[in-house]
Amino acid sequence: MKMVFISVMGLAFAAWITTVMANPIEDDIIARIQKIGNVCLEGEACAGQKVAQAASGGAKDPQAVYDRSCATCHAMGIAGAPKWADVAAWGPRIDKGMDVLYASGINGLAPGMPAKGMCFDCSDDDIKAVVDLMVASAK
Repeated sequence: MKMVFISVMGLAFAAWITTVMANPIEDDIIARIQKIGNVCLEGEACAGQKVAQAASGGAKDPQAVYDRSCATCHAMGIAGAPKWADVAAWGPRIDKGMDVLYASGINGLAPGMPAKGMCFDCSDDDIKAVVDLMVASAK
């Protein structure tokens, strides 16, 4: 009977030590695996923090946009893209009108032209300016 009592007391002591010692360790682990930031949706207070608005850089330089996004295909005529300054390739497209060219640039054109030429941070006006630049090069 004495042996059972000592065993029960030993187990209780071990459980108590584990609980007392584990809490600081668990707290450290929880602190280390916390998310770095929080997602704040527009209109939410986000625990009293101000929500930063994304800054708009305004209109982009059409030549820079062309060099970054459009030249990938238009410099070499990949996937049927009319080459830069190729009057013969651009002529029939220009004849369709600028609104059609703008729509193709903004919405894409199957099968090879992705919407906005993969320039996802470009506004519609940025794309129109690039289309104007490419058309001017072919006149």
